[in-house]
Amino acid sequence: MKLSSDLRAFQGRIGHVFTDPALLVRAVTHASMSSANRDDNQRLEFLGDRVLGLVMAEALLSTDKQASEGQLAPRFNALVRKETCADVAREIDLGQVLKLGRSEMISGGRRKQALLGDAIEAVIAAVYQDAGFEAARALVLRLWGDRIDTVEDDARDAKTALQEWAQARKLAPPKYVQVARSGPDHAPVFTIAARLENGAEAQATAPSKRSAEQAAATTLLAQLENSK
Repeated sequence: MKLSSDLRAFQGRIGHVFTDPALLVRAVTHASMSSANRDDNQRLEFLGDRVLGLVMAEALLSTDKQASEGQLAPRFNALVRKETCADVAREIDLGQVLKLGRSEMISGGRRKQALLGDAIEAVIAAVYQDAGFEAARALVLRLWGDRIDTVEDDARDAKTALQEWAQARKLAPPKYVQVARSGPDHAPVFTIAARLENGAEAQATAPSKRSAEQAAATTLLAQLENSK
C-alpha cells in the first residue's frame, strides 16, 4: 500500500516509518469512515490504551524509584488521561490526517478531544503491531517528552482534588452548573461554575462540559489556596 503525502509527512512527525502502511491507515480511520472494506481504529485504540499504560507505569517507576503507589497513581492518571493524549495528538497535527465521515467533518471532529485522544492510542497500537513493544515504547517516550519528568507529585484531576478538599472540611461535594452555552451546534462552548457549600465559586469556559468543569475546579482550588 502506498501512503498519501500527508501520511508520509505524519510518519516523519512521529519518527516511525511503517513496514505495513495499512496499520497507519487503519489507525487514523474513524468509525464514521468505516465500511465493509475499510477497518476503523477502535480495536487499535483498545490495544493502544494498554500499551500506553504499561509504558507510563514503567517510566514512572524508573523516574522516581522512591515513590509510593499513592504518589505514582495520580501521576500515571495525569499522563494517560484523555486530555493529555489529545494534547499530544495536537502537537503532531494528528487531527489533520484523520479519515472522518461527513458528519464528523462538519461537527469539527478534527478538533474533538475524545476523538484525538482515541486516535493517538490507535497510532501507538499501530506502531506496536508494526515493530513491537520497544518501538512503541520509544514512540510514547518521544511524544510525551518532558511531561513524564515534570508531572506534579499530586497530579489528581482538579475535580477529585476539589471534592477531597470539601470532604476534609465536612462540606457537601462540589456542584457543577452550566451557566452559559454559545457557538454553533457543531462547535459549542460551555461556561461552567464550580460551587461549594460555603459559597466559594469559580467559572471557566471550554469546548466541552468536562473540560470546563475541570478548568472551573482548577480555578476554584487556586482561589482557595490563595485565600489561606
